[in-house]
Amino acid sequence: MELNSKIPSGPIQDKWDSHKFNLKLINPANKRKYQVIVVGSGLAGASAAATLAELGYDVKCFCFQDSPRRAHSIAAQGGINAAKNYQNDGDSIYRLFYDTVKGGDFRSREANVYRLAQISVNIIDQAAAQGVPFAREYGGMLANRSFGGAQVSRTFYARGQTGQQLLLGAYSALSRMIAAGKVKMYPRTEMLDLVMVDGKARGIVTRDLTTGKIESHAGHAVVMATGGYSTVFYLSTNAMGCNVTANWRAHRKGAAFANPCYTQIHPTCIPVSGDHQSKLTLMSESLRNDGRIWVPKKKGDTRAAKDIPENERDYYLERLYPSFGNLAPRDLASRRAKDMCDLGQGVGATGLGVYLDFSDAMKRDGEATISEKYGNLFDMYERITGENPYRQPMRIFPAPHYTMGGLWVDYNLMSTIPGLHVLGEANFSDHGANRLGASALMQGLADGYFVIPYTIGDYLAREELKDVSPSDSEFIETEKQVRQKIDRLLSIDGTRTVDSFHRELGRIMWNHCGMARTDKGLKEALVKIPELRDEFWNNVRVLGEGSDLNQSLEKAGRVADFLEFAELMCHDALTRAESCGGHFREEHQTEDGEAKRNDEEYSHVSAWEFTGVGSTPKLHKENLEFENVKLATRSYK
Repeated sequence: MELNSKIPSGPIQDKWDSHKFNLKLINPANKRKYQVIVVGSGLAGASAAATLAELGYDVKCFCFQDSPRRAHSIAAQGGINAAKNYQNDGDSIYRLFYDTVKGGDFRSREANVYRLAQISVNIIDQAAAQGVPFAREYGGMLANRSFGGAQVSRTFYARGQTGQQLLLGAYSALSRMIAAGKVKMYPRTEMLDLVMVDGKARGIVTRDLTTGKIESHAGHAVVMATGGYSTVFYLSTNAMGCNVTANWRAHRKGAAFANPCYTQIHPTCIPVSGDHQSKLTLMSESLRNDGRIWVPKKKGDTRAAKDIPENERDYYLERLYPSFGNLAPRDLASRRAKDMCDLGQGVGATGLGVYLDFSDAMKRDGEATISEKYGNLFDMYERITGENPYRQPMRIFPAPHYTMGGLWVDYNLMSTIPGLHVLGEANFSDHGANRLGASALMQGLADGYFVIPYTIGDYLAREELKDVSPSDSEFIETEKQVRQKIDRLLSIDGTRTVDSFHRELGRIMWNHCGMARTDKGLKEALVKIPELRDEFWNNVRVLGEGSDLNQSLEKAGRVADFLEFAELMCHDALTRAESCGGHFREEHQTEDGEAKRNDEEYSHVSAWEFTGVGSTPKLHKENLEFENVKLATRSYK
């Protein structure tokens, strides 16, 4: 396996423009001869499918939801970054680039990050032209707010519904292409394997989730935009349907998986309330603009928040990180919240929570102003907890959220499998070891609207791609393997539910590969996961049949993949004997509890090659070079 990042030469500010000029083109009349398969219809997938169809390609787009409108991108709340500098507060493309590299703890690829910062300014124009109702200042200019890891206001937003509104914009573009006959949409359809022909990605095998029909689809290239894998922890902010299956099946076919242990713990989630929960609810990071985070100074203080006087409160983020205060990056804010709870200063019935308090903001700006900014988030919090955040502080606690790891891609967003391109959260390329808030939507739309339309054309123009069909032997054999796996799951007839296995795996991963990791804990996990996987394949009970709507079967296939993928996550975390961003190894920390990087040994991307279930995966390294941002100990004090 060769890792050729294909980063263009020259000054970083010129790389993308010169690279675009040097890419091969396909004339408009010839584009209609090519079929492109797009898996996923969130921001990255919908924008890619719509834009490729607009250019003339024939596109098939697949999603397992009943509509692209229900993609998990809809759950993003707080905003989308762009280096517009509307506030005239010192922002620039370079500063967004710098903040992103620093925020990722110097574990991202400079060239990709700079391109993302460049493209960010175009995304806002595109979305505004589509009618996305961004918040506006009194004079009509688009409004901005700040997010963690930044000292400028560069985040564009639509109250707490930014992901939903941006997805509706992309969906409108996609719908126009569906109506024009250039995109054929396949809802309620799940990709179960990748089809390789002559070493190239030439199609996928799917299952219709309503009828159970197994079917193959052929194309000249495959684009995967299938999101992240935080549901490996069972409890996460992700929708219950989010999974690793598409990525993992591609990995088994030869696509390198990069930095799988880089998972983000979001600091601003509603705390766990009991074993009945199947997911956790995110409270937007934008709330940290006006909310102040604190805990009682006294351990075990069970008084109501209103009864604790100001001098007995510890605003610990403001104390520890005075330059950034409550807007410290997510990894720092999450670890410090855990520290406070570990010290016995947590709040709520479980002691696993800290306060997010808006009383000062409401005194300063008025309740109406706070409601205008965050009203729907406040309403959601009250519906879930029964507590009114206008009258008492929210209680929050960290939870698994975004995943920075993903399939390895080069500068053209192509994986180690020729023809397989990977966009958005499904790839690894832009966020290093910690994603800054409001950058997920930015990357998804940058990849879909502005990168893949250029780079996929270059691939198609350079490759000799013979005609293929679902009747070819490669497709028939892959379908056979998919059916065999389904039949095996249905035939086990054990005594444990799929959810019980998923919940147990989640506990193992949270305890040993979650917010903090240790050498001992990771080695324990690498013993427990194979044991649990063996029990799964001998004792799981999957109800129903394969030729029908069967959610038990859907979940079983996804949990089976998690039981393999979790092992890779732990191998990756164990191999990386340093702390950086969201990867916090307790053996590697400074005296004041901050992450301690080891740039001499670990300034690289860890790209893993599949060697078989239960076998030790093979590690490949892409060395990271920092020519424009000086390697330094990350400080937000």
